[in-house]
Amino acid sequence: MKIYAYAACFEPLAPEGGFLVTFEDVPEAITQGETLRDAREMAADALGVALLTYIELGRPLPPASATGTFITPDPDVAAKIAVIETFRESGMTRTQLARQLGKDEKEVRRILDPNHGTKLQSLTQALSAMGKRLVIGLEAAE
Repeated sequence: MKIYAYAACFEPLAPEGGFLVTFEDVPEAITQGETLRDAREMAADALGVALLTYIELGRPLPPASATGTFITPDPDVAAKIAVIETFRESGMTRTQLARQLGKDEKEVRRILDPNHGTKLQSLTQALSAMGKRLVIGLEAAE
């Protein structure tokens, strides 16, 4: 199972307070928050933007090798990344995927656009058409 989780480093900011958040494995993802909870939310957003940028530029996602507090992008962003990565690995064309989904090729182009918001249902249908299943987990909020 593939999980888009990366270790974050939370550094207290003194004297103004708050936390600076960085990711050793994804150096482009840098953010901060006034509280630890706020910093975690901002970290998920920054990580998602950075990973989508990797995808948009055609770069592979970095391997997660650091240790620490793991952060994942928001579920819709993780699902979008999963669809795009799966499509690239599948060898399918957009036309083939469109045929599998019973959709117009333009719709598939939007599904595969990292900058276009896509409903979770469409993302799960696309994954299913490519032989994958989206799995959602639940964990305690820290």
